[in-house]
Amino acid sequence: MVEPDTPERRGRLSRPLVLAAAVALVDREGLAALTMRRLAADLGVEPMAIYRYTVGKEALLDGLVEAFFAEVNDRLRTSAGTAFDVTSDVPAWRAELRRIARAFAAVVHAHPEILPVVATRPLSVPVARRPAPMLQLTEHILAVLGRAGFDDATALTIYRAFVAWNLGCLLVDKRQVVDNPDEPDLMLRLGLHRLPAAEYPRLRALAPKLADYDDEQELIAGLDSLLSRMPEAPLDAFYGGGAR
Repeated sequence: MVEPDTPERRGRLSRPLVLAAAVALVDREGLAALTMRRLAADLGVEPMAIYRYTVGKEALLDGLVEAFFAEVNDRLRTSAGTAFDVTSDVPAWRAELRRIARAFAAVVHAHPEILPVVATRPLSVPVARRPAPMLQLTEHILAVLGRAGFDDATALTIYRAFVAWNLGCLLVDKRQVVDNPDEPDLMLRLGLHRLPAAEYPRLRALAPKLADYDDEQELIAGLDSLLSRMPEAPLDAFYGGGAR
């Protein structure tokens, strides 16, 4: 039973709390379950109490993006100064982009149902009105490239390629391959019995490999391959001798 919505109870709410509850609801039951009424029930308040923190469903979707990027930024702050990407032959800017890619992937794995919103929702919002955590991460990436000495045009090219690869690689995920996760038989678990062998021979043959791969390794290997084709940084600093 929902407790009465009182000023005292509303005082326990906050935007971070509302967004955290929205993320938890989507994690448990998927994006379709996210409504203002259901979120209010989870928080134990009347629906109107939530409108103080988010004005409707569309704004709530923006809030999911905000919460997602806030978590990415938190992970980056926590992992700042770690040495797993520090090698003598990796330029500092590429090592930092690796670190960002890993943090982004970790949040995607924690909240996979939110990724489609993260990939599409910002397209309907002008840059200046996107959530602050998203803009902060964009600013950080551009600053990394600026410190490496890239001119504005090259920095934007690398930024766009970096974002496109990360989103694309993570959207093509093995969770979308599995048809029935509780089925032990591989053919049935992947739903390959639904595909006529004569019409889809290659897809049937390759689907098991789509479902069984190291997505982080593929993400970073592809990123390294992509970035290695970019122009050399004018201020080429390496971890091992250069400044961060």
